[in-house]
Amino acid sequence: MPGTSHPDASWSDRRLVTACLRGKDRAWEALVDKYKNLIYSIVLEYGIPSDEAADVFQSVWLDAYNGLENLRKKSSIKSWLISLTLHKCYHWKQSEHRRHQRESGRVDADELARQLESAPDFVEELERNQVVREAVRELPDRCRELIRLLFFSLPPIPYKEVGERLGLATGSIGFIRGRCLQKLRRGLIKRGF
Repeated sequence: MPGTSHPDASWSDRRLVTACLRGKDRAWEALVDKYKNLIYSIVLEYGIPSDEAADVFQSVWLDAYNGLENLRKKSSIKSWLISLTLHKCYHWKQSEHRRHQRESGRVDADELARQLESAPDFVEELERNQVVREAVRELPDRCRELIRLLFFSLPPIPYKEVGERLGLATGSIGFIRGRCLQKLRRGLIKRGF
């Protein structure tokens, strides 16, 4: 909740950054919690293998932690984190490209150029995904869990099982889903989605 006394991911970026700069560990944890999916999705979208993606992810957060005091506009933390992540991924890609060149003896500059050209669309999609995550996070608990079970579970979970998990009658799930999606829609509109 925005009015809570302990920092959490629902706090504004400005408030979280201010608390982080004041040395509040919980604020840092909340900031990481708020943006970890965004950061990790960028790393994975770059095609970095999962064993190395964790290293890049940690490196981004280490740079963020060490550079937070230099952030000029506290409310622009999301853009700054995206830039840090893209920078790390780009350098990882260049390093991999050079390693591949040494091992194979050939250059594929066209492929690297194509990947760099797609960065703006990629960033827009990541920002949209983050807006959806934030809107879902602010839903009431039951709606958030229902949305997660119905739309984010792979393979999809049948209504009967969703009803059992949430203690709902199977016939009421469609109605409740509709109300939850309306709340999500209002949250997305509020964020300019």
